[in-house]
Amino acid sequence: MRPNAALCLLLTALSSLPLHAAEPLIPKAQAYESPDAWRRPVAPFALADRTWYIGTEGLSALLVKTDAGAVLIDGGLPEAADMLLARMRDLGVAPSDLKLILHSHAHIDHAGPIAAIKRATGARVVTNAESAVLLERGGFDDLHFGDGMVFPPTHADRLVMDGEVVELGGVAFTAHFTPGHTPGSLSWTWTDAKNGKPLRIAYVDSLSAPGYKLVGHPRQPRLVDDYRRAFAEVRTLPCDLLLTPHPDASGWKLGESTAPTSLTCRGYADRAQAALEKTLKQQAAATKDAR
Repeated sequence: MRPNAALCLLLTALSSLPLHAAEPLIPKAQAYESPDAWRRPVAPFALADRTWYIGTEGLSALLVKTDAGAVLIDGGLPEAADMLLARMRDLGVAPSDLKLILHSHAHIDHAGPIAAIKRATGARVVTNAESAVLLERGGFDDLHFGDGMVFPPTHADRLVMDGEVVELGGVAFTAHFTPGHTPGSLSWTWTDAKNGKPLRIAYVDSLSAPGYKLVGHPRQPRLVDDYRRAFAEVRTLPCDLLLTPHPDASGWKLGESTAPTSLTCRGYADRAQAALEKTLKQQAAATKDAR
């Protein structure tokens, strides 16, 4: 039989299969469950003259208002898009006023609504090359979670290098590569003002390793080195006010009546490194015992 004829027969046979027979060939997202606090909104509040918290109890989203438009940093879960747009309007930021979207890392609980926010506002997404790949895939084939944390994919409009500055309306955001939690983890620093004094804000990415294989990871063999590099970087950041993608990681308890108290950047890095080194020893011991 000629090759073309064989191909035609194969395509005809496939097209005649019922829909459910072809479904296993298509990757499917696994169900993702999240704590209630990650979806529970809080009233927006000012962190500084230009910087506002507009996220939920358990997931940070920041809005920075500049003289040339606004910047969104992180967004939470995919379903937060409408809430974030409403929060922006409440603070006098129309959809067309949002110019830039920055983020920490490309997981569903932080990058989830970026595609919808970009579509609604026309804002440009700024990230690095490592995160851009995962954003394009919508979280599929994550190094640690596989297809368990997928979200609407989006395209990056600008790729930054470590230490590069992104400026809008007189506010300069410096990108800091802090890999580990993901290969493309990003932290951001900028200077705002509060009570008439400059306030150096550090939005530092997650430094945790939740269930990660630290010893001999087949796709990220230098994972532990990446974490240690991130810890060292975080300790050097200009950091009058530390903010993190999960507020409680830096000492913020937004669902409680007490005022939030934040760790220092050094304290945050020290605590994360101690946790990582403990897990590393446990995994190394388990690997040794298994031999």
